Amino acid sequence: MVESIPISSDLSKAERYNQVLSQLKIIVGAETNSTAILSIVTGALHEVFNNLWTGFYIVDGDSLVLGPYQGPLACLRIAYGKGVCGLAWESKSTQIVDDVNQFPGHIVCNSESKSEIVVPVLGKNGRVIAVFDLDSDKFASYDEVDAKGLSQITTWLGEKL
Repeated sequence: MVESIPISSDLSKAERYNQVLSQLKIIVGAETNSTAILSIVTGALHEVFNNLWTGFYIVDGDSLVLGPYQGPLACLRIAYGKGVCGLAWESKSTQIVDDVNQFPGHIVCNSESKSEIVVPVLGKNGRVIAVFDLDSDKFASYDEVDAKGLSQITTWLGEKL
């Protein structure tokens, strides 16, 4: 049983993403249950990067429904195209928001959130099946390094789920 992912905080952010993905592939192995896989990914990223909130919203009809996450309570459903998560779903593209208070239509699920990144998870058919949402209690916490590292993880997830 794995209790944590031992990744040194002395590594660069890009190196930590690479290490996390390598470890996730080993931990998940042949597991096929999507809830279990998303839960492990959430826990690993939350632990390694110390986010305020780390989790998934899963496509359910015309909305995103809360999936596995770690952090404070969150919104249960988000409509297509609404907020940062809904925009990531609609555009099929990563959204980096340095200041959530400046994002038109931002949905406040937790008032401590200051910045966020949302990366869509594309299934084998090319459709968005979920979005991976990370929030920070600091402004401008996410950048292109995060976008690339999270994109590699969500690409792997899209192939795995």
